[in-house]
Amino acid sequence: MIRCFIGCLMCGVAWLWGGAAWAASVVFLNPGSVPDPYWNSYSRFMQAAADRLGMGLTIHYTNRDTRTLLTFAREALQGSARPDYLVFSNELNVAPEILRLSRGSGVKLLAVNNTFTADQLSILGDLRTRYPDFLGSVVANDEEGGYLVAKRLIESRPSNASGQPVEMLAFSGTNTTPVSLQREQGLYRALAEHPEVRLRQIVLGGWRRDRAYEQAQVLLKRYPAISLIWTASDLMAFGVIDAVGESGKRPGVDVSLGTVNDSTAALQALVQGQLSVVVGGHFTLGGWALVLLNDYDRADSRTRSPIGTWRVRAMQVRERSDSVRFMQANNQDDYGIDVRQFVGGHSPAGVAYPFERVEAVR
Repeated sequence: MIRCFIGCLMCGVAWLWGGAAWAASVVFLNPGSVPDPYWNSYSRFMQAAADRLGMGLTIHYTNRDTRTLLTFAREALQGSARPDYLVFSNELNVAPEILRLSRGSGVKLLAVNNTFTADQLSILGDLRTRYPDFLGSVVANDEEGGYLVAKRLIESRPSNASGQPVEMLAFSGTNTTPVSLQREQGLYRALAEHPEVRLRQIVLGGWRRDRAYEQAQVLLKRYPAISLIWTASDLMAFGVIDAVGESGKRPGVDVSLGTVNDSTAALQALVQGQLSVVVGGHFTLGGWALVLLNDYDRADSRTRSPIGTWRVRAMQVRERSDSVRFMQANNQDDYGIDVRQFVGGHSPAGVAYPFERVEAVR
């Protein structure tokens, strides 16, 4: 009996060790930096999701430096300790090189936030045939996010009794990043609905506070009648706020500003009235991507198919009345969301499944 007990105990220990050994390992190449509020929140939620799902996650911050990112990618794809999955963003247009490095590695790839551009796809050809380890992409509703910022911003302005056009400035990210281009498309959709608003100029702030600040200093002098400013990220919005204040105008009073990213600082600016519109929620995208990756990993390896492209309906307008609640949620790594409730294509009663399929892997 003792021998039988010891045998059962050893089997139990072996099962536990086997479970730990078989836990899916994931490396995420974070394109941002630790101090960046958005990418920091992104990693925190992603780590909390990995812990809930029982997945091993390693995060490398790459400080928007292509060389650093590709060094970490090469280590993950060609090194001696390769993960099961590599998650990356095409923010720096690195996707083709990551595909090249992945050949023969056995590591499965998933793109988040920024997937392949149309030009890249035309060159790469049939991804499913040429790069079978590429599983797909998980993106946010960025076009809708850009639209919501512009729409709310326009609707928040005081009535224009003079009949003169309402003048707007816009600060986008880059001219190659899919996320940036999609948010711009949302801006233009809102402007098409409001011909009374005149977009005087749109510039590329590179997602940077200092650059947007310098650009705004020049543009506010060039266009003194500006009353609306659309920005594609909160860091650029803060740079613009600084410039508006220095120009002698009051942010949120003389000039209405709207932005994407519901960082604690952005929500505080919303409460204080410096920002008129904040749209956010997309920092959760990495965690949602792990939900789909977990579903793939647990499926029968003989019958499972690539993930394809999915859009997460993450972006929503953050109302001023709810800002305190959202700021409190920002203090929790999981932001009060248990991603385990959404595995296997399910969601809790009364809660919509957050994913919508865009396309299969081509």
